[in-house]
Amino acid sequence: MSERPIKVLIAKPGLDGHDRGAKVLARGLRDEGFEVVYTGLRQTPEMIASAALQEDVDVVGLSILSGAHMTLLPRVCRALRDEGLTDVLVTAGGIIPDDDIPALHEAGIDRVFGPGTTIGEVAEYLRSHARSRGDA
Repeated sequence: MSERPIKVLIAKPGLDGHDRGAKVLARGLRDEGFEVVYTGLRQTPEMIASAALQEDVDVVGLSILSGAHMTLLPRVCRALRDEGLTDVLVTAGGIIPDDDIPALHEAGIDRVFGPGTTIGEVAEYLRSHARSRGDA
């Protein structure tokens, strides 16, 4: 029996209405062999954590372009912890200034992917880090 694919939840927290990048990433990760769930636009941190719990995901990928990353991403990490999802790898992508990345790491974001990151780079990172966090 083969190992199950890494399961990734792609979410758009907050009021950001731009989801092309999230959709491209979701399709690209599917093409790379991942199981992907996309939550759609305008998700609250609590909705994202609930979906991650219900879907039993290995990775939560957050896409944010609105500038609210310093508020929303730590709230998502807290909501995931509140649901007991401490072994889920949490990544983010979008327009996030380099100066904000250390604080996001402290809040629980494992990796921030900036503009120009390829699907292959994301896939490789997820393959090398998602399995080491849990029993996936």
